[in-house]
Amino acid sequence: MAGACTEGLNTGFVALGYAKVGFLGIVQGITELLPISSTAHMRVVPALLGWQDPGSAFSAAMQVAALAAVVGYFWSDVEGLIFGSLAAISRGRFNDWHLRFCVWILIATLPIIIAGVLLAPLLNACNSPLRRLDVVGISCIVMAALLALAEIYSRHKRTFDHINLNDALIVGLAQAGALIPGVSRSGATLTAALFRDLTRPEAARFSFLLGIPAIAAAGFKELYELHKAHLSGHGWAVLAFGLFVASLSSFVAIWGLLRILERFSAWPFVVYRFLLGVFLLFGVYANWFPN
Repeated sequence: MAGACTEGLNTGFVALGYAKVGFLGIVQGITELLPISSTAHMRVVPALLGWQDPGSAFSAAMQVAALAAVVGYFWSDVEGLIFGSLAAISRGRFNDWHLRFCVWILIATLPIIIAGVLLAPLLNACNSPLRRLDVVGISCIVMAALLALAEIYSRHKRTFDHINLNDALIVGLAQAGALIPGVSRSGATLTAALFRDLTRPEAARFSFLLGIPAIAAAGFKELYELHKAHLSGHGWAVLAFGLFVASLSSFVAIWGLLRILERFSAWPFVVYRFLLGVFLLFGVYANWFPN
């Protein structure tokens, strides 16, 4: 079912109500931080349940929940980077690793910011062609193949202390690709980090920390857009409930991802993404749900 538009934004989540948005918040929170594409799940889950599309605005605003989970889970890293950088600046130690890492993160965020601004009219438009399920399905299959190649060719030897500017730039460029629905920010950055020969847990850790500015920018920008679109008080309340639920499920998703990568590999996500992509393409072909 098509979503509702509020001054150009798809705000279909408002009509879904608290219970449905709470359920979608759980799905969004889990899939946002696992390398399996939250966009794909936000399209197919409502379609299978006969619900209307919650809209791209809902998915983007849910970034705030992901931000809370990432900062909370990796607080010791975040705290060390912030205070380490401030201490380095105050002492004039501009070659300090903490400060350099923060600068690398900011530089690596530029590609997705630039691409996001250029593509915003297309990405946020009601009935955006980029949110077509066939597009999402193809993206899932392509990313499954790339993640598989990363698993095969990565030496899984480098640790967090070995990260340099080149790593940040490459993972940052990969992050920009996540603007295409179905690619997954987590999937793109994890794949790029594995190609840089980082160990699996360290690749995930790097992926999450590097994504903090982009996640924050996307989430708060969408909240501002909803404010400009004069979202109703009821709409804000529904969204707030979804954010709360999504933040809890996002925290669990991070824990689960790290446990899987530590004990196994990224192959479970490769298989899942491939099957999901095939399912989406077949579902569109068979008219199981609207494209």
